[in-house]
Amino acid sequence: MFEGQSLQSLIAEVNTLKSIITNLGEGVIVANRQGRFLLFNRVAEEILGMGATDAAPEEWSRIYGCYRPDKVTPFPSLDLPLVRALAGEHVGETEIFIRNQKRPEGVWITVNASPLRDDAGIVEGGVVVLRNVTVEKEAQEEVRRLTSAVEQTADSILITDKDGYVKYVNPAFELTTGYSRREILGRTPRLLKSGQHDPDFYRTLWSTINSGRPFRATITNRKKNGELYYAEQTITPMRDGTGKIAHFVSVLKDVTEQRKMQEQEFQMRLARTVQQRFYNLPPLKIGAFEIAGSAFPADATGGDYFDFIRMPHGHFGITIADVSGHGFASALLMAELRASLRAHSRRTADPGEILKWVNEELVSDLEASSFITLVLCRIQPHERTLIYSNAGHVPGYVLDARGIVRRVLDSTALPLGLFPAGRYPCSENMRIEPGETLALLTDGITEAENRAGNQFGAERALEFIRAHAGDSAVQIVAGLFKEVRSFSESSAQTDDITAIVCKSNQSTPTRSRKKTARVDGGT
Repeated sequence: MFEGQSLQSLIAEVNTLKSIITNLGEGVIVANRQGRFLLFNRVAEEILGMGATDAAPEEWSRIYGCYRPDKVTPFPSLDLPLVRALAGEHVGETEIFIRNQKRPEGVWITVNASPLRDDAGIVEGGVVVLRNVTVEKEAQEEVRRLTSAVEQTADSILITDKDGYVKYVNPAFELTTGYSRREILGRTPRLLKSGQHDPDFYRTLWSTINSGRPFRATITNRKKNGELYYAEQTITPMRDGTGKIAHFVSVLKDVTEQRKMQEQEFQMRLARTVQQRFYNLPPLKIGAFEIAGSAFPADATGGDYFDFIRMPHGHFGITIADVSGHGFASALLMAELRASLRAHSRRTADPGEILKWVNEELVSDLEASSFITLVLCRIQPHERTLIYSNAGHVPGYVLDARGIVRRVLDSTALPLGLFPAGRYPCSENMRIEPGETLALLTDGITEAENRAGNQFGAERALEFIRAHAGDSAVQIVAGLFKEVRSFSESSAQTDDITAIVCKSNQSTPTRSRKKTARVDGGT
C-alpha cells in the first residue's frame, strides 16, 4: 500500500496521526460511508457530552440533541453536516445548538464537514470538525442586548474617540437634540455648546476625563433649533487593552422639565411666602369698629385678596377681591392689585376714582380671559358712615342688630381689567348703626358645593353670622371657614375662601396703651 514503508513505520505514523487528532483543540469525528464512526476524538466527546454510537445516521439528531438556532426546532438528521458529507457535499460552517441529558444547559457549536474520497474519487466516508462557540455566542448575545438597551434607552448616549470626535450616538440623542447621526458623526460635541458655561468649566471637564476620572455635571446644551435644554451628563473614559484611554462615553439625561418644575416650585414657595405676609393681617379696631379678615387658598398660592387700607382725611378702606383662576399667575396679579390699590388710596378716599386708576393700570397686564372682581368700602369711623364701589364682585351685606339684612352691597360696575376706560360709580353715603355688621365674602364661600352638588350659598353664610353675632369678628371669620368645609363634607377645596367681618360696636372703646394693628399693615 505504501511502497518503501515497513508495516512498523506505517503503524507508528497512524498512531502519531491519531495522537494529533485526539489532542486537537477542536472536535473531530470521522465516519465511513455506512455511517459507522471510525474516530471520535476527546474534544468532540466533551463538546457533545457523549461519544460514538452504533446508531444509524437517521438517529444522530435525536441521540445527540441537535437543534436549529431557535433552540426549539430539531435539526433534521439528513441535514446534518456529516450526513451531507457522506453524500459527497462540502459543508461550510453551520451553527447547531446541542441539548441532551449530558448537556442539559445546552451548548452552541459550529460544524464544518468534508467527504473523504479514495484515489478514484469515490466517497469512502466523511469528516467533521466541531468548535464549541458557546462563550462567543453568549458574548455576542450580551453585545446584542447591550446594543439594544443603548439603542432603546430614553437617555442620550454619545461616544467619541480620545480626541473628542463623535463615533456613535443613539436614537435618543437624535430625538433630544434634533441632530441626525449623519450630521453629528465625525464632528465634536461643540455643536451643542450653549454659551452658558465659561472656559474654566470646559477646562475642568477635559482635565478630569483625560486623567481617567468620570466627569459629572448638569450642563446647558443647545438643540439644533436653538432651544436650550438642561442635561445631567456623565462622561466616562474607556481604556483599551493596553490601559490607554481610547474613547469617552457620555450619557445625558434631559432634565429640562424637572428644572422647570423646580423653578416653578421655588417661585410658588416664594409667592406663597409673600402672599402669606399679605394675608397675615391682624384684627383691627378703629373707633367703634372691630374688623377681621382671613383667606384660605385652595392651592399653594391663591387669587383671593383682602386688605385694610389707610385713606386721606381719617378714612379707612376695607376691600375684598377675587382674581380669576387660582395658583401662581393669580397670586402675581393679586400682588400687583394690592400695590396699585394701596398706592392710589393715598391720593384720594373716593372708591370710584381709586378703582378707575387701578383698572387703567391692570388692563394692559391682564390676559384676555382674566379679570378681577372687587369691593372697596370706605368707612368714616367718627361719623359711622360707609360708601362702596363694587366691580362685579359677589354682594356684600350689612346686617342690623337683629341679624336682618338691612343693605345689600350689589355690583355697581364691571370687573376690573375688561375695558381700559371703565367707570366705577359709588353708592350713596350710608350710616352703620351700633350693633350692625358688615360682611364681605368671595364666591369660594357662596359657591362651595357638597357631594350632592348643592351650594353653600349666601343665606347659609348670613345665617352663620346671625347665629354668632355675639362672637368676635375673628371668631366669626374662622368659624365661617369651618362651616363651609363641614358643609363640603371633606371634599377637596376647589376655590379660595375669603371673608371680612366688620362689627360696629355699641360704643367707642377707650384708647388702650397696648400696641394696636395699623390700618394698612404698616404703610
